[in-house]
Amino acid sequence: MAKERLESEGYKVNLISYAPSEAELIELLPKYQVLGLRSKTEVTAQVIEKNPHLLTIGAFCIGTNQIDLRAAKSLGVPVYNAPHSNTRSVAELVIAEMIALSRQLGDRNTKAHLGEWIKSADGSREVRGKTLGIVGYGHIGSQLSILAESLGLRVIFYDILKKLPLGNATMAKNLAEVFEVSDFVSLHVPETPETRNMITKRELAWMKKGSCLINASRGTVVVIEDLVVALRSNHLAGCAIDVFPMEPSSNKEKFISPLQNIPNVILTPHIGGSTEEAQYAIGMEVAESFRRYLKIGSTSGAVNFPNVDLPLGQKASRVLNVHRNEPGVLGEINGLISKAGANIQAQFLSTDEKIGYLVMDLEVQNVSELAKEIQGLKRSLRTRVL
Repeated sequence: MAKERLESEGYKVNLISYAPSEAELIELLPKYQVLGLRSKTEVTAQVIEKNPHLLTIGAFCIGTNQIDLRAAKSLGVPVYNAPHSNTRSVAELVIAEMIALSRQLGDRNTKAHLGEWIKSADGSREVRGKTLGIVGYGHIGSQLSILAESLGLRVIFYDILKKLPLGNATMAKNLAEVFEVSDFVSLHVPETPETRNMITKRELAWMKKGSCLINASRGTVVVIEDLVVALRSNHLAGCAIDVFPMEPSSNKEKFISPLQNIPNVILTPHIGGSTEEAQYAIGMEVAESFRRYLKIGSTSGAVNFPNVDLPLGQKASRVLNVHRNEPGVLGEINGLISKAGANIQAQFLSTDEKIGYLVMDLEVQNVSELAKEIQGLKRSLRTRVL
């Protein structure tokens, strides 16, 4: 739907069915002004620097760790993602996995397909009355919290930021407090240097004997070898893992993991957000971000850029300028505007520690010439006329 949405606005869209390498991207991108990608495509600093003409980049997923955000910002390229669109799908999968682990559904289903009849209540429990620990109380974690409470679970969570608990959830002081009391621990954190290898044998030892771990966040968060030891020693009763440190680059490549063939282990191929509803919502969210940036210069929702969302003026030319955030830049630009005899209908500047993003609606006869002069300022990174 993203393709159709953008084409309805008059843009030409080409789809590539695989994740191009760095060299392939560098060769491909000179033909395009906008790049949309999924989590498997790496957009390095070299890719961005070799293609400074790019206007914007969009990740059709939650994470943006596959994009060099700093390099994009330095060239005035805003990056968008879809942080809200698949939250329900991931939360529902975690609920399903909790119940499946509690009832050992994966193993019993497999054995039934093989002709084995394992009808027993041993190790099979309800989730009602149990405790769910959530690590990362963002869009997904908080929605999971509400769903879990509706099933009768007690919820405790930990986040590095202070968050408002929803429902009857309680916030823990640290990770250990969550792990020690939870029957299920579900991870919902981004991939950062702080979360890489965050769950090791130490953290797994904190977990209650007979509890279960669920990871639908990032594959680098859990040290898989330590998780295998915790499972084979029966310290953990099971786990459900949707993301892995190394994942196949396509559906044709064989998947191999040390977690294979361990009892009560559910392995899924990174499908937390892979529902038709979520994919539709993701496509529409990023497509709308592209449309608004290309049409009116809105950077609302950009992950690496000052956020500006200014309605279009009447009978005016809109000029967008990205510059280094240093004293005196706005004065220099306004000096050029005054020299050109332009009237400012609206002007909005937003900055972060590195750059300033200036949106201006101007009444001026030769806007292209004025934009060229603004771009010629030594601290201008990019100037565009809509």
